[in-house]
Amino acid sequence: MIYLLRLVVILGLVFSLIACDSSKKTAEYKWPIPKGYPKPQVPTDNPMSEAKVKLGRFLFYDNKLSANQTQSCATCHQQDKAFSESLAVSIGSTGQSHRRNSLALVNIAYNKTLTWAHPSLDSIERQILLPLFGEEPIEMGVTGYESQILTRFHTESYKGMFVAAFGDDEINFDRINKALASFVRRLVSFNSPFDRYAYAMQDNALNESQIRGMDLFFSERLECHHCHGGFNFTQSTTHEKQLLDRRPFHNTGLYNIDGKGSYPLADIGLNEITLDSNDMGAFRAPTLRNIALSAPYMHDGSISTLEEVIEHYNAGGRADKQFNNQTQVLKNIYKSPFVKKLALTSKEKSDLIAFLNALTDESFVSDPQLSNPFN
Repeated sequence: MIYLLRLVVILGLVFSLIACDSSKKTAEYKWPIPKGYPKPQVPTDNPMSEAKVKLGRFLFYDNKLSANQTQSCATCHQQDKAFSESLAVSIGSTGQSHRRNSLALVNIAYNKTLTWAHPSLDSIERQILLPLFGEEPIEMGVTGYESQILTRFHTESYKGMFVAAFGDDEINFDRINKALASFVRRLVSFNSPFDRYAYAMQDNALNESQIRGMDLFFSERLECHHCHGGFNFTQSTTHEKQLLDRRPFHNTGLYNIDGKGSYPLADIGLNEITLDSNDMGAFRAPTLRNIALSAPYMHDGSISTLEEVIEHYNAGGRADKQFNNQTQVLKNIYKSPFVKKLALTSKEKSDLIAFLNALTDESFVSDPQLSNPFN
């Protein structure tokens, strides 16, 4: 049974990888990924290199990149938390609270779309411009301080890294952007107990509870894999062997403030971009890799623990509301059909949590090549 289950999982996760032209040329950059995993797509105008990744790492951790020098990219993307943070919503360099939770930077080199709810934002280079130059909300606060910030990097150390990465010591935001994007692409994680079980064929990598949880996760009864599928545990996936976008945005029934499925006006999800009412409360399903490290959860950080996340889905979403001290179940016309009451037992809940913990890659969050170089 264990071997049959493993076969089903493997086929389900890598089916899209076998229908490809393996004769294509691959980039010279040596990706730190196990044999058999696909390589990410990389823009032709920003090829990967070790020198560019190194520069990007220094920039990622350097407070000098924010206008007031109080924050770096790593402030909201901390390695020990799978490059996320423990706040419900992020706080920018000027103290302004944002409205969304900081997404974990795990395997985003494989993401088809970026951020929580933007169908057209599909480039890491473009996405990085938002925290750097965005003015509402302010994150790094670069706008209006460009020259002042660039001057801070005119040091012998940084000049040497720019020469190694780009061939000369010119320092500008285009190169900073490309170096940061290269480092972020390097944040790949494929050494969890699940990977060792399903791909490296190590029978003892998962215990019995984790295997039962895996069975539940990939079952049609729970249907978790419909939104968190593939080798990266998210529909929002693209790589050298898969270009298809599977529209990874879903309404999980997190809110229903009017009994008609509406979300708070402060954040209505994809509906805000598309202006399509059918996209009310739809957000991108993030990867579940290293999910145990990236609490709190959901787009607004409103769920604190994995146990509470399981309870949310077990109840079929937050589909009730108090009227005259009586709870009434309200229909949510926007909620995904995959979000339904599950009637999980206590043991099943425990097994699911065990499996989600098996997606933690300890080597990723302790890798010295990804750590703060200033420490």
